[in-house]
Amino acid sequence: MALFTVRVFVTLKPSVFDPQGRTIVESLHGMGYPAVADVRQGKYFEVQVDAADTAGAETLVREVSGKLLANPVIESFRIEAPAPVA
Repeated sequence: MALFTVRVFVTLKPSVFDPQGRTIVESLHGMGYPAVADVRQGKYFEVQVDAADTAGAETLVREVSGKLLANPVIESFRIEAPAPVA
């Protein structure tokens, strides 16, 4: 077994209204950044897991992300490739 860090990015699905992202866009426009067209807010997790290999680490983190870290009704998530902890 080895220890891996897996990064998980959770964002609202495109069809879900994002009031926090909208507020950020409006604030940026007020600060003089009219070129910012859109902002979608989300969550970021670093999960460390013991696994036999990178595939096992990714499978485990994908499972817990779908069950706990992201709300599958309104959010989607993506996972970066597991990296061994130095």
